[in-house]
Amino acid sequence: MAHRHAHDHEPAPVFAEPGHDHSHCSSSVLARAESLSAERGVRLTQIRRQVLEALAATHQPIGAYELIERLEDGEGKRPAPITVYRALDFLLEQGFAHRIESRNAFIACAHDHKDGSVVMFLICESCGTVGEAESDTVGKALATAAGAIGFTPRGQVIELAGICRHCREKAQA
Repeated sequence: MAHRHAHDHEPAPVFAEPGHDHSHCSSSVLARAESLSAERGVRLTQIRRQVLEALAATHQPIGAYELIERLEDGEGKRPAPITVYRALDFLLEQGFAHRIESRNAFIACAHDHKDGSVVMFLICESCGTVGEAESDTVGKALATAAGAIGFTPRGQVIELAGICRHCREKAQA
């Protein structure tokens, strides 16, 4: 099955509209992870799926220990931290999640990023929501600048803090 890339169709809004149907976001993240796992011959185990489901349940980054709390089974039993960290490592490696360095937290990813493009995380300081966008132009500029000094980047991620359109509009109302 061919996968469509973010650049193959109309770009999704960077920030979800307030009150949007978040179940669509979650199901999209899980469907992408299932499909790509099968295609790549890797296992989306029960704990990996549970961690991804917890991340996909919100557009806000979640720390590892908050994830552990969210994964409590209802009887007070929580997964061991090492189990959650291993699941996160898998999700990061497969591109199913991202680490937001400035928040020491994680967020689900529903995008197929192209090699060499810059992933930009737009972090709203008001509501805590994280938007995700790509930019080939910024990626090429950074690669050129890095190459000029003999540096080869492993990955290109930019985190921008500010106020999302929804919070700005709410404050102006």
